[in-house]
Amino acid sequence: MGVEMDPLLHAWSYFRRRKFQLCSDLCSQLLAKEPGNQESDSEFTVFQAAWCLKIRALTEMVYVDEIDVDQEGIAEMMLDENAIAQVARPGTSLKLPGTSQGGGPSQAVRPLTQTGRPITGFVRPSTQGGRPGTMEQAIKTPRTAHTARPMTSASGRYVRLGTASLLTNPDGPFLNVAKLNLNNYAQKPKLAKALFEYIFHHENDVKNAIDLAAYATQHAQFKDWWWKVQIGKCYYRLGLYREAETQFKSALKQQDMVDTILYLAKVYSRLDQPLTALNVFKQGLDRFSGEVSLLCGIARIYEEMNNISTAAEYYKDVLKQDNTHVEAIACIGSNHFYSDQPEIALRFYRRLLQMGVYNCQLFNNLGLCCFYAQQYDMILSSFERALSLAENEEETADVWYNLGHVAAGIGDTSLAFQCFKLALTNNNDHAEAYNNLAVMEMQKGRIEQARMFLQTASSLAPHMYEPHFNIAVLSDKVGDLQRSYMAAQMSEAAYPEHVDTQQLITQLRQHFARL
Repeated sequence: MGVEMDPLLHAWSYFRRRKFQLCSDLCSQLLAKEPGNQESDSEFTVFQAAWCLKIRALTEMVYVDEIDVDQEGIAEMMLDENAIAQVARPGTSLKLPGTSQGGGPSQAVRPLTQTGRPITGFVRPSTQGGRPGTMEQAIKTPRTAHTARPMTSASGRYVRLGTASLLTNPDGPFLNVAKLNLNNYAQKPKLAKALFEYIFHHENDVKNAIDLAAYATQHAQFKDWWWKVQIGKCYYRLGLYREAETQFKSALKQQDMVDTILYLAKVYSRLDQPLTALNVFKQGLDRFSGEVSLLCGIARIYEEMNNISTAAEYYKDVLKQDNTHVEAIACIGSNHFYSDQPEIALRFYRRLLQMGVYNCQLFNNLGLCCFYAQQYDMILSSFERALSLAENEEETADVWYNLGHVAAGIGDTSLAFQCFKLALTNNNDHAEAYNNLAVMEMQKGRIEQARMFLQTASSLAPHMYEPHFNIAVLSDKVGDLQRSYMAAQMSEAAYPEHVDTQQLITQLRQHFARL
């Protein structure tokens, strides 16, 4: 008969192996017993140790890294009182990325999001949306990778996390935070840190979390950098960005940490000060030479400012330090693809496949690269694999849309028409498919059907110039010059450098001048 493991050690073993539910259940059994005596070699009793381990396990179940996850809701964007300048200089704001500053591909080649930023090679929080100028645009702006509706508020995720206490404990929350004497816990640093993370991440009670952090900072005589970072995180969650900036700067003076630099840069990005954020990252690189997260942060900001070539250089620096960095490989591959180098992009995507990345998006990109690199033997098999791996209807629609492009490229218009129809069957809001169907209807001479598709596309994606330009051309052909002129102006607003739009507007103005 074997010797049984000590229950507390057994629970700790579960925690180390990330079996948090089993760890929590075992700690609950220990807590149901009478509190024991204090261990001779420890400052805690078994009861206190089990209590501390349980709140750590419950925290880890719902823990989300605050550095990368940053979703702005409509309330945060439209009711922002931290605006520095309403009309910022070009190249100094994330709200107005402007035209490509680094010699990247034009909008005619690389599509843009609704906020004027080029589509990135890697989906990150807040990359598909941005800072809209009007409430109507904010409501229409997709906020995540999986939904076409905006997040009503950034607190939506935190509300869901806050209900986790009821999910992990059917009888109710493990701790009644409102009844805890936070000042007493603040005098026990080891317990206080575990309790803070439980309140902040699991209960989402920022008010009590910041109270506990304030008491603990006072008890540590304002010399503990960790507590200053936690107070800064609470201030950031509450929208008090200047107070958060002060706390992060104070923490950096006491202890240089990469995480604190990332938090501080995140504050400046939210304040729409990308150049200050870049300075923070570069100062951090002086102290932490070659740190991947800092290099990646710089690349992301340059990419959001539409400075694609500089972003690509920094992503290459990331790969020099970590040649398995998925985001850097994907973004460089995307940049090569839109720079008319599909063969090189194919090498980067094949590298991702060798690393074990196996999803719909990767095979979709492989299929497109094979088509434009004229490696026709791999096109259909890649798209078939992408369709089989699609997790939702939006992904399926994108694959069918790209298959429609392949069919149009080889001259099979009937197959292309069916593919675009299938894209709309899976995602009825696919503006690009509506636009391409309209072009095919125009080629068949079905003017009214084409006009309906184009109007739908322009209403779904007002940031795209193609539907507006196609409406202008179509209206010009049928003699509706007023509608053609209005649509051409909308096309010019979406893409000022489009030569065909400028020529059409000039032609229409000359015609109006003769009247």
